Amino acid sequence: MAKAALGRGLGELLGEVESAYESNNSSSSKERGMDIYLDVNSIKPNPAQPRKIFDEDKLKELSDSIKEHGLIQAISVIESSEYGEYILIAGERRLRAHKLANIDKIKANILDIDSDKLREIALIENIQRDDLNVIELAYSYAQLINEHSLTHEELSVKVFKSRTSITNTLRLLQLSSYVQQMLANDKITAGHAKIMVGLDEETQRKVTDSIIGQKLSVRETELLIKDIKKPETSSVKKTKSLPKNYDLNPLNSVVDELSKNNLKVKLEKNCFKIEIKSQEDIEKISNYFRNTL
Repeated sequence: MAKAALGRGLGELLGEVESAYESNNSSSSKERGMDIYLDVNSIKPNPAQPRKIFDEDKLKELSDSIKEHGLIQAISVIESSEYGEYILIAGERRLRAHKLANIDKIKANILDIDSDKLREIALIENIQRDDLNVIELAYSYAQLINEHSLTHEELSVKVFKSRTSITNTLRLLQLSSYVQQMLANDKITAGHAKIMVGLDEETQRKVTDSIIGQKLSVRETELLIKDIKKPETSSVKKTKSLPKNYDLNPLNSVVDELSKNNLKVKLEKNCFKIEIKSQEDIEKISNYFRNTL
């Protein structure tokens, strides 16, 4: 889809969704914009739904609430012969909770929206939700940007988020899948995650496990990463620092013997030096060590 199409599409798309909710024009017994009860098995998930992760504990809580109090807000669907009787537009958690509670019927609102807008609707609907985790939000941003060639600034205007917020959220997609999973499951925070961007995958895993296991704050995590990034020069320098002072006295006899052969020999700090002036000197040195060793 062209960039220009989204320029008009996002704003109008939200308007179309709102209009579809408010529509009271009837067509047969299934009136558009009005709540009816549908068989849960007749509703198929939106094939373009970007949301992949659902908190099982929260889903169970919602299921128990629906069993006790009923469904407050209807799900939204469109009719489709391609994917099934109906395609879900909004309310996948509510639909899943119904199935978990073994409730056969669910309150639904049938919208009059073109099926070719399913992906955009699903993305926008997810971005507007408060319970969308930050990784799902990042993927939704990335999909809109990639599919419609938007800049971060242009997207910020369309979805009413700051450009800085969008950029920082998208940076989380540079993290390893392991860190993303922990972030999506609320094991670590976005504050923890963003300071791990740029670390290699193995280090990211180690830092993440440390955060979870030791319950590190963001500040403590920053210090941990700083230590990891610190070059190991200090410990290396200590081991390679000043040379030891060796006792060279046992070599005095060697110096004396070599000097008798007119060789210039010196003992200096940790050094044994023999000055060579000719090939004959080399022969003398060689003969000495050959006969001595």
